[in-house]
Amino acid sequence: MEEPGSWRQMRTAPKDGSRILVTIRPSEQGPGAVDLVYWSNADRFGGEAWRSSDSVPGRVVEYAEPEVKCWMPMPQANIDQMTFPSAWEGKGEEELDGSGI
Repeated sequence: MEEPGSWRQMRTAPKDGSRILVTIRPSEQGPGAVDLVYWSNADRFGGEAWRSSDSVPGRVVEYAEPEVKCWMPMPQANIDQMTFPSAWEGKGEEELDGSGI
């Protein structure tokens, strides 16, 4: 069983609408980062994709599968540790068996 605070392969991420943390790949828009997302089926606001949890109708932030590197469940609330984990910075993609462009 995996540790609760460890990064996991995207193919194992839940697509039931629950919120999770993901590492966003670096791109020409900026460096890699951590975001809080959920899986959304296609609707009138956008297609089937990972959506940022702070999206609102008319301003939907979607991530395509190749844009997200890995995921972890939301950590339990801990008053002594109120920050996001650092983005995954492993050496090789094969560590996560991820895909990329």
